[in-house]
Amino acid sequence: MIKNDLFLRALKGETVQRPPVWMMRQAGRYLPEFIALRDKYDFFTRCQTPELAAEITVQPIRRIAPDAAILFSDILVIPQAMGIEVLMKENFGPFLPNPIRTIQDVEKVIVPDVNETLEYVFDAIKLTKEMLNDEVPLIGFAGSPWTIMCYAVEGKGSKSFDMAKGFCFQHPEAAHVLLQKITDTTILYLKEKVKAGVNAVQIFDSWGGMLSPVDYQEFSWKYINQIIEALADDAPVIVFGKGCWFALGEMGKSRASALGVDWTCSPRNARYLSGGNITLQGNFDPSRLLSPIPVIKKMVHEMIDEFGKDKYIVNLGHGILPNIPVDHAKAFIDAVKEYNQ
Repeated sequence: MIKNDLFLRALKGETVQRPPVWMMRQAGRYLPEFIALRDKYDFFTRCQTPELAAEITVQPIRRIAPDAAILFSDILVIPQAMGIEVLMKENFGPFLPNPIRTIQDVEKVIVPDVNETLEYVFDAIKLTKEMLNDEVPLIGFAGSPWTIMCYAVEGKGSKSFDMAKGFCFQHPEAAHVLLQKITDTTILYLKEKVKAGVNAVQIFDSWGGMLSPVDYQEFSWKYINQIIEALADDAPVIVFGKGCWFALGEMGKSRASALGVDWTCSPRNARYLSGGNITLQGNFDPSRLLSPIPVIKKMVHEMIDEFGKDKYIVNLGHGILPNIPVDHAKAFIDAVKEYNQ
C-alpha cells in the first residue's frame, strides 16, 4: 500500500482534504544534485543506467517532497528502440541523423520486443520502487505518437514542425503506418512499465498544439485514444497535450483518468471545455516560479480556488525550467500542502 495515496485518490475523483502536487520534469535540471550527475554522465547513459535513473527519480522526493515521483527517462527511448538513431547534443537537444522522409524509411521502422530493447527502463522502475519504499506513487510516461513522429521526421526540435506536418499531408498513408507502429510500441512499453511497478502513466503530447483541431483528431488524438483504451484497465492514464485546449471536450469523453492543462487555458475554461467531470492537472506557468516566494504561494492558492480542490492535481503547465531556484520549487509544493479552504 502506498503511504501517501493522495495523487491516486485524485485520479479516481475522490474527495480529498487538499489536492496532490507534483511537477513535470521535477526529476532534473534545477536540482544541484542532478547537475552533479549530469556533469559526470551523458544524457542517455543516465537514462539507460537503472541506478542513475532511480537516483535521479528520488532526488526531488528527498528535497522538495511532492506527492508523486515521475521516473527519470525520455520520450525518445521509444524511437531508439524502434531502430531510429537518436543522439542528445550538448546545447542543441535531440538530434536524429537519419530522419524519416520517405515511405521506404517508414517500412524500415520496427515494432520491437520492448523487453529486449527497453529492459533498462523496467529495471529502473523496480529499483526506484525499492528506493521509494511505498512512500509516494510512481508515474511512468511516454510521448504521444504524433510528438514522437515530429522528432522522427524533423530530425530535431522545431518551433513549428513543418516537415512533420508536411509529411502527414503529402504522404498520409505512410504517416498513418508510422503513427500506428509508434502506437503499438508505446502500448507494449507502457504495459510493461505498469507490470514493473508504476502506479499511473502520463502521455505527453508536447507538439499536439501544432495541429489544427481537424488534423489533431486524425494525426494525434485517435492514436492517443488507442493507448488510453489499451491501458485504462491496467493503470490510470493522464493525457497532457500542450496547446490542445481545443481537444479537451473530446479528451474528457475518453477513459483517461486526468487531463493536463497548460497555462494558456484558465481553470474555468478547462473545467467547461472538458465537460466538468474529469480530474484536471496543471497549470501554473513554469516561469512564474521566478516570482518572489510570497507571490508564488498566493498564486498557487488562487489557482486551487479556481480549479477546486477535488478532481484536481496541482502541477505546472509544462516542465520546470533549469533556472528555477530550489527554494522556489519547494515553495510551490509547500503552498499546496499549506492550502486550507
